[in-house]
Amino acid sequence: MMVPLDPSAKPTSQRRIAEGDTVVVYERHDAMRAVAVRSGGVLQNRFGVFRHDDWIGRPFGCKVHSAAGGGRGRKAGGGFVYLLAPTPELWTLVLSHRTQILYIADISLVVSYLELVPGCVVLESGTGSGSLTTSLARAVAPHGRVCTFDFHEQRAASAREDFERNGLTSLITVAVRDIQGQGFPEEHTGAVDAVFLDLPQPWLAIPSAGTMLKQDGVLCSFSPCIEQVQRACEAMRSCFTDIRTCEILLRTYEVREGILKGAMASEESNAGPLPQKKRKLLAPAETLDGIQNSSCVMVRPCSTARGHTGYLTFARLRVHGG
Repeated sequence: MMVPLDPSAKPTSQRRIAEGDTVVVYERHDAMRAVAVRSGGVLQNRFGVFRHDDWIGRPFGCKVHSAAGGGRGRKAGGGFVYLLAPTPELWTLVLSHRTQILYIADISLVVSYLELVPGCVVLESGTGSGSLTTSLARAVAPHGRVCTFDFHEQRAASAREDFERNGLTSLITVAVRDIQGQGFPEEHTGAVDAVFLDLPQPWLAIPSAGTMLKQDGVLCSFSPCIEQVQRACEAMRSCFTDIRTCEILLRTYEVREGILKGAMASEESNAGPLPQKKRKLLAPAETLDGIQNSSCVMVRPCSTARGHTGYLTFARLRVHGG
């Protein structure tokens, strides 16, 4: 189960893997996949052949080796993977992309700025691939509720299946509805703590979102284009305040060990740091005989980074009489 519903129960990460569980198989930092554990099941990848029966009863987070006769070019049993618990963060990295999704940087800000705590009720449109929905569910668990809507029937059905498989049905309700054209169901009027919109024309749904929110409730709209943001903000001004828009650009760094050539290290210690161009970092295999080298840690921005995803606009429902 991705989100613990019973506070007295052990978190998934502290349980042992059982048949029917979903595990995230970690091959390397950029290669993970979700696998449903079943008796007799087999996973085959470049690291070898892995039998599900060898996983059952092992703790989440364990390292498992491939069975005999494994991966091409490797000795039998030489490959390995890690079996991780399916947290919302990992699920975002392994889920099936039915639509463009929100990633952790945007999701973390949404959950924080919507001021979600256990017991909150949240409306979301549209559901898409369910990346944000799982994080919303964890934020409001164990007694809160996420009601998510998508106009595309097949997408809604696929998301519902994912939530069922991850044990989230008591927290998430999925419905097919055109929120831009019909608005949110009247049954939620004045009873919702937060609303999230990921729609091509969010300004059409903003009046309905305002009637759903409790006083002082918070609305968030995600849009990839600044023109969408401008029209959404215009629609918000009639009944919302504290309107603000931001863009999250996450920059990750690569940290690895290298070898600093001894002569350069000695020169630096006597004359101070050298200009970057005069420093020479060598991999361990490139060390030169007769020169004393010292290991160091090299830190640099990753060569590939995710750029613009979208703009997040937040607004608070104006208190009556304010």
